[in-house]
Amino acid sequence: MNDTRNVSKVQVWLTPSQCEFIDFVLFYGASELSKSLRIVHDLALYHSDVPIGVEEKRALFGVRCLGKELKKPL
Repeated sequence: MNDTRNVSKVQVWLTPSQCEFIDFVLFYGASELSKSLRIVHDLALYHSDVPIGVEEKRALFGVRCLGKELKKPL
């Protein structure tokens, strides 16, 4: 009898660009990428004289969220 309790029943198909992104994260390192995104976020938000509108705030929030998610263990 085959024990399949730990086998996922969900099949997820990734696009080539999604695979490329995952390969990049794995190559660069999620922790390092998370740190880099945090620095970019902080530089843009706290150390820039450029006015930040709604679109820019949304983009920075996305950068911050991505950085937090990459920090979580896989």
